[in-house]
Amino acid sequence: MKILVAAKRVTDPNIKIRVKPDGSGVELANVKMAMNPFDEIAVEEAVRLKEAGKATEVVAVSAGGAQCQETLRGAMAMGADRGILVETDAELQPLAVAKLLKALIDKEAPQLVILGKQAIDDDANQTGQMLAALMGWPQATFASKVELADSGGQMMATVTREIDGGLETVEMKLPAVITTDLRLNEPRYATLPNIMKAKKKPLETVKPADLGVDVAPRLATLSVAEPRKRSAGVMVADVAQLVEKLKNEAKVI
Repeated sequence: MKILVAAKRVTDPNIKIRVKPDGSGVELANVKMAMNPFDEIAVEEAVRLKEAGKATEVVAVSAGGAQCQETLRGAMAMGADRGILVETDAELQPLAVAKLLKALIDKEAPQLVILGKQAIDDDANQTGQMLAALMGWPQATFASKVELADSGGQMMATVTREIDGGLETVEMKLPAVITTDLRLNEPRYATLPNIMKAKKKPLETVKPADLGVDVAPRLATLSVAEPRKRSAGVMVADVAQLVEKLKNEAKVI
């Protein structure tokens, strides 16, 4: 069984994000980048399934500029067998990424696709659901546990999902799409020998046009601004003063 796993290049989650002076977006020049943390979990889960004998190959996919090769090498250092980069300088929005992944699925024919539930740069939480809809496949989002088993010649996935009310367990036939949540696993650190091996693993580069996909943005960003700074807290003498401040200053009642 082949697993296709997505890995997005985003700003490092440990750095402070700065907005461009003109408000057109986030400053990315000379900023440390990393693999999206939820995608690290997706890669780890795919590799674990392979190590458990449930899969025979793990293919890592990324879309973006040439720098995304570094992200794919990181995925291969974790254990992915090969990588595919859809190289483009266009602004990639969730629907475009879903269409690119669909084109690669049509080409690679994996039985399972694993993605992070969202990327920490836009927090869209849309690509996995859009991909499942485009493919007509079942989906299980926000996975905190994944189990694969053969049921009479049909591979089945049992997925525990995190929902507002607690946990939900769903069962679905493969092929399918799964998106990962934080508690699914703890991604491994790539060892130096595996980092060196990853440099020799195959990495294919294609263009969106090669896949017949139009990645032109459908949405326009009007402006980007930092959250308003919170004012310091104050002590109140009694309930009457609290109500007065909530009513006249905070204007929440």
